[in-house]
Amino acid sequence: MATILLVDDDPDFVDATKLILEKSKYKVICASNSEEGWAKAQSENPDLILLDVMMESPDAGFQLAYKIRNDKKLKAKPILLLTAVGKVTGFKFDRKKDEDFLPVEEYIEKPVKPEVLLEKISKALSK
Repeated sequence: MATILLVDDDPDFVDATKLILEKSKYKVICASNSEEGWAKAQSENPDLILLDVMMESPDAGFQLAYKIRNDKKLKAKPILLLTAVGKVTGFKFDRKKDEDFLPVEEYIEKPVKPEVLLEKISKALSK
């Protein structure tokens, strides 16, 4: 059973997403901000990280992604950004153009259909 760390400050989104993931047989660990997410990433060593961008600051998720990528133990963990930042800022992530700027496996706009999320998680975990 793969372990997923879900870092998001919206409790309703966390509850709904956790339910979807657990129903699909994933173990889910939750954190409500980037500091708690970092601590849980260190202590729990998840197989994959689902990360919101706008939490305690507009770019908290980006900063946490960089921190994870610079950590010897965590740098190879797949990170999926799951966020509505594009709707707020107009930012559009392009995997090919923005890979150096934002080294994540996927950039997923909220809201996301459960089947799409599960497909992207499965794909990231199979690499």
